[in-house]
Amino acid sequence: MKQKSAVAGGKTVYGASVGILMLETRFPRIPGDIGNAGTWPFPVLYKVVRGASPDHVVRRAAGGLAGRFIDAARELVADGADGITTNCGFLALFQDQLAKAAGVPVASSSLMQVPLVQGLLPPDRRVGVLTISRTDLTPEHLKASGVPMDTPIVGTDEGREFSRAILDDEPTMDVDLARADLIDAGHQLIKEFPETGAIVLECTNMVPYAADLRQTLGLPVYSIYSFVTWFQAGLMPRIFDPELMDQRLQ
Repeated sequence: MKQKSAVAGGKTVYGASVGILMLETRFPRIPGDIGNAGTWPFPVLYKVVRGASPDHVVRRAAGGLAGRFIDAARELVADGADGITTNCGFLALFQDQLAKAAGVPVASSSLMQVPLVQGLLPPDRRVGVLTISRTDLTPEHLKASGVPMDTPIVGTDEGREFSRAILDDEPTMDVDLARADLIDAGHQLIKEFPETGAIVLECTNMVPYAADLRQTLGLPVYSIYSFVTWFQAGLMPRIFDPELMDQRLQ
């Protein structure tokens, strides 16, 4: 395949199709966390939304922050992002506003996977959700994500480490205790809703523990990682070079 001698410009950054809107935080972002750049198998662009703390976004429904997130999304698109996601599932509340303002595809919340995953399951099985705060996850968040109101949901609110460390934005976190909180919440979900056939993790900070949940519970686990890797595959499809393929077939 001959290389083109002229290419189109128009952006500042190329090759990073996904732009990630970040809360302003200080808690540890371990490998697997959306805010750890090493998590991704492809380049991403980050933009921190100043003043958007976990407490403000989750416990106070991100009140008054819509404009800041919209401005940040527009900046990411101007820099080169072809699609926008966020680092908090509760930002589903801004899905429509962000998509309208940014003018590109927006995947605001991992919760948006629930209808898709439900369609994969046998008719006698349901998707269950694990969230960082069952208390604060409202019908408005579910509606904005397309999640049925009767979806089984369990939070890590009563755990020993995970929810507190994240929502209070603490500078340290005991990873083993955080993992135990996720496992406990998973067991509670299965106990309360034995028809659960798959799990969607609302919180983007839960990704490091997805494999532990899968191994422990024996159920498929979907997260912001699975969502954004699918999202990116559409924004930047893999190129299959016909000449290389022909060579392999010879």
